[in-house]
Amino acid sequence: MKQASALYRLLGDEARLRLLRVLSSERLNVTELTGVLGLAQSGVSRHLGLLKDAGLVAEERDGGFSYYRAATPAGAGAPLAAILQAQFDASASDPAVRADEARLQEVLRLRKENFDAHAGPDTRDARQLVPGRSWAAWSRALGLLMPRVKVADLGCGEGYLTIEAARWASRVIAVDRSEVVLTRAKALAQRRRVSNVIWKKGELEHLPMKDASVDIAMLSQALHHAQAPARAVAEAARVTTPGGRVLLLDLRAHDEEWVRSKLGDRRLGFADEELRRMLTASGLTDVKVGVGARKAGDPFTVLVAAGVKPATNHAKRTRQTKPHDL
Repeated sequence: MKQASALYRLLGDEARLRLLRVLSSERLNVTELTGVLGLAQSGVSRHLGLLKDAGLVAEERDGGFSYYRAATPAGAGAPLAAILQAQFDASASDPAVRADEARLQEVLRLRKENFDAHAGPDTRDARQLVPGRSWAAWSRALGLLMPRVKVADLGCGEGYLTIEAARWASRVIAVDRSEVVLTRAKALAQRRRVSNVIWKKGELEHLPMKDASVDIAMLSQALHHAQAPARAVAEAARVTTPGGRVLLLDLRAHDEEWVRSKLGDRRLGFADEELRRMLTASGLTDVKVGVGARKAGDPFTVLVAAGVKPATNHAKRTRQTKPHDL
């Protein structure tokens, strides 16, 4: 009876139940669990230790990492496995569970792109395990094919895309409304020895930039944070030179309400046609909208949209005598 009482007290904690639910379907490490549950790593480790001692979680070593999975307890806890699974199945529509599931799918997507981290003997898609294959390397290789143009990273966040663009751009203007975030981005750029970035604090709807000052204006996962998305797209078009391009990466419309409180999203993504209308209304032509990334079971689909700012008559005459740099 003491064993059963201790076990039931252990399960009387929401975080531990969430952890067990996730581990009932996937084997994860502490860092991945931290990302899924949104808890401090110390808290996740403490919960795992208690659940492991109770026989509810098993630890496995693979490739230098410790992974955890749900286990069937012995003794008084043996009948619990079926009860817990039934409870997990019944709570599939709970908002907290859906939020955990969405973050789990994102963690699994990132794991799939990092082939070295999941190259164990039980890999489901072994044909993808090619030594040296890397999406980051491919993006940098494609960047080498780009001309030395001026780029704006609008809603740059902590500067990861800014620094990647700085590898091939002649200059990058990075704009974000958060001074704290910009400070972290500047520190990252300094560590990476990137010096061709101009950092500016400002709102997407009122960019602190002159008209026609960049060749490419990018908004990557930033538009859903804007107070007025259409105005933000119009501003991106304003600062783009005639003949230049506006590039958007954002989420397709979804119903994951938890992103509002957890991530500060103002919009739950955009319909394909809505992005098309905003680009067209901003005076852009040759507008294209398509799927950039999608994974089965993941509630988030990434859309890629782009448009060209029409060239003026003067720009057209210039191109007849000098090749355009886009």
